[in-house]
Parts: sequence; structure tokens; C-alpha cells
Amino acid sequence: MDGWFPGTQSGPMETTETTETFDRLVRAEFRPRGSYLNTASTGLLPARTVTALQEAALLRAEGRPLLPLYEEVEVCRAAYARLAGVPATRVAAGASVAAHTGVIAASLPAGAEVLTPEDDFTSVLNPFHIRGDLKVRTVPLERIAESVRPGTALVAVSAAQSADGRIADLPALREAARAHGARTYVDFSQAAGWLPMAADAYDFTATVSFKWLMGPHGAAFLTVPEDFGGLTPVLAGWVAAERPWDSCYGPVAELAHSARRFDLTHALFTFAGLRRSLELIEELGVEAIHAHDLALADRFRAGLADLGHEPVPAPGSAIVSVPGLGSRQPALSAAGVEVSDRAGNLRAAFHLYNTAADVDRLLAALSG
Repeated sequence: MDGWFPGTQSGPMETTETTETFDRLVRAEFRPRGSYLNTASTGLLPARTVTALQEAALLRAEGRPLLPLYEEVEVCRAAYARLAGVPATRVAAGASVAAHTGVIAASLPAGAEVLTPEDDFTSVLNPFHIRGDLKVRTVPLERIAESVRPGTALVAVSAAQSADGRIADLPALREAARAHGARTYVDFSQAAGWLPMAADAYDFTATVSFKWLMGPHGAAFLTVPEDFGGLTPVLAGWVAAERPWDSCYGPVAELAHSARRFDLTHALFTFAGLRRSLELIEELGVEAIHAHDLALADRFRAGLADLGHEPVPAPGSAIVSVPGLGSRQPALSAAGVEVSDRAGNLRAAFHLYNTAADVDRLLAALSG
């Protein structure tokens, strides 16, 4: 597994020592059997995460107290807050982006306009449509910022598109929303873990745990403003109380004073494993992961050009989608190269456990 930064030039912060540290940590944590280029679907679990999941399961199997697992939830909340650049008091721990979107959708008044890109991921969109009494307006991703207008209540968009990796112009969107008094909701599920993020720049953000954060399924995070942005915790149960263990029966008398009021019942094993995955991301650093992932994606784009293929334009993205090649996915999988078929496009997603050899193996398979 050589060449962790293929195609990049070392700058003042990229010393041989830091590169070797990155290399050593990745080697210790991952042993993929083939070329796994499908993180946009599901990230690989680090070895430390697998160990933590096994240890958490033993607590149940042996009848030991589970209280330590609740502590893992708070460690994950704090770690994700650091990654997102917000205080932990603004982070809610849930189970899915769809559930978080549902809470936001429920907060909007009847007739409110929600602006979304065409064909964004369903979990970001569907709760607004399910309401039935909202005006959901859809435009091409490239026109999302210019399409914000007076009367737009909320703009909902993925930072990186799931189908093809295109990155939204979030700074332009933020400025347009501010100019018209609209709130912003950004799903970082295809970005958090490789793309530096600043959740504080948006009203609401959400992220799942099992893609680029390399955690188990069953956890998602929501960030909210300090004043909660007008959200009502319509899914609140006992874990959303200021004193959860005193709020197990009857209505919750006092909701949490922080974003924890939007928590959903925690998948405890998931958070026990996710803690270790988030620790690894912090040890490696998002900036280093970002440089590594983009170097591989750019290597793939260059190789595609040599083969006469043109991917969907998505500069600066770790996801590369190639029209017309999706049908090659089953044969590639049989050959030990894992990618996705999305709407007829071959989608490859490059993350920290991938190497230049993985890229070259995919290109060689496509040339045949």
C-alpha cells in the first residue's frame, strides 16, 4: 500500500514524518481484500472500531451494566462537534438524516417554500414532500444559489451529491439565503470526514455515520443554532430530557437545555464503535485525508481521459461518476473492485484506505 499522497507536492505542512504517520495508521487499521472504492455507499470499519463493537456486544452477552455505552454517545457528540466546528451543545445524536429532516420539515408553517436541487438524496427531500402543504421548488444544483428569492423559507441541499459527487457552491448559497432571510439545511453525509466543514455557517446540518466517517450504521448527527432555529422536538423521548434517567415515565417535564433535546434513542453499539472511527479521523486530520482522497480522484479522472471517458464534472470531489459505465459494476465486483452503479453511471469514491494501485487496477479493468 504505497503512495498515500499520489500526485501531490509536499508543502510546508506535509513533511515526511506526517506522511509516514498517515501511512502507518492506515496500514494498522485496514486490510481490504480487494480494491474497495465504494465509500459513498458504505465506509470500511477500522480495526479499532470492530474491536469496540465486539466489546460492546459482550456487555450485553454477559449481562454487565450498559451505562458505559451511554458515555460513548457523549464522547461521539463532542468529537463530531470538533469535526463540524460547533460547540457540542449544538449537536443532536439521532439515527438517520431522514429523521432529522423530518423534524425540520415539521417546524415549517403551511405554505412555506422549500428550495431543493434536482435529484438530491431522498432523505434530504422526502419529508418536505410528505408534508403535503409545503411549496417544494426544485432547480438544477448549479442554479440553487441564484434561485433563492423573497419568500423562500428554507434551502435544503447536500454538500456533495450522492449520485455523482458534485459539490454545492455553499458560500454562494449561504450569502443568497442571508440576503433573502431564508434558512439553510446542508446534508454533509457525502462530505464529512474528507471535506473540511463549518457547520456554524448554516442553520442546520446533518450527517450519517456509516459513510466517510467509517462508523457502523445506525447513527446520525444534527447541528442546530444556539436558539434551536424554531425547531420543535417532535420525536423527543426520555433521552431528550435534561435529566434522562428521571424522565422515563410520563411526559418529559424538562427538555434538555442543549441540542440533546432533539436526540433519538441511541443505538449504543453503534456509538461505541463510532467513537473509535472518529478518533482515527482526528488523528489523521481532515486536511490530510482531503488531500489524499482528492489526489486519488484526480488520478482516476486523468486515467479516464486517457481511455476516452468523460466523468460528470465535479472538481474538488472525492467522488467520480462516469456516464454509461454503470453496467460494468457486476464484472468489476467479481474481479475484486467495488464501485457503484448509479442511474447508469459508474461511481467510484476514494477514501483514506485507498491507494494509487487501487486507481490503476480500476483503470486497467475499464480498459479491457
